[in-house]
Amino acid sequence: MAIEVLPATGRWDDFATFMVPRKAGAGGCVCMSYRDARLSMPERVDYMHRECSAEPGPGVLVYADGEVAGWCSVAPKSTYRRLMNSRTIPHLDEERDPWSIVCFVVRGGFRKRGLMHDLLDGAVEHARTSGAALVEGYPVETRGERVDVISGYVGTVELFEKHGFARVQETDAHSGGAVRWVMRRELD
Repeated sequence: MAIEVLPATGRWDDFATFMVPRKAGAGGCVCMSYRDARLSMPERVDYMHRECSAEPGPGVLVYADGEVAGWCSVAPKSTYRRLMNSRTIPHLDEERDPWSIVCFVVRGGFRKRGLMHDLLDGAVEHARTSGAALVEGYPVETRGERVDVISGYVGTVELFEKHGFARVQETDAHSGGAVRWVMRRELD
């Protein structure tokens, strides 16, 4: 299986194929939960369409044999309203404006192929080429237990550790009842 991870910039149609609800009136995140969840569905779609049209873009897409298979949201922390206002995820060195990795989505039919590893590597590389000096995530601590798909959207501590991230601080945030950590990786 050939894997490629690319910035979402200029790839709105691929993003929309699985991140935008198909049915009129349907709900969904459209990856706006951390950006601005107050927006209506049409406003969310318009916002992300604009984000996918400009540099650095809102994240990265993974392709398996040329077919879009998943998504990872990565952008400067200052662009995520919910993170900037969070009372559960601590603010550390905000003057450095770290890039934040806040979610992973792997489409059905492509799961259990290790694509979150590819997405995480691609997110880090996208942040680096966009000028980031520091990347952080807020994954869930599984302690070796299986985590459900909904709770695992933030990634796991184990995943981040395998990709050179270090635990910095336990948060007051939880996912599926499990603690989440601030994990960071300095970029060259």
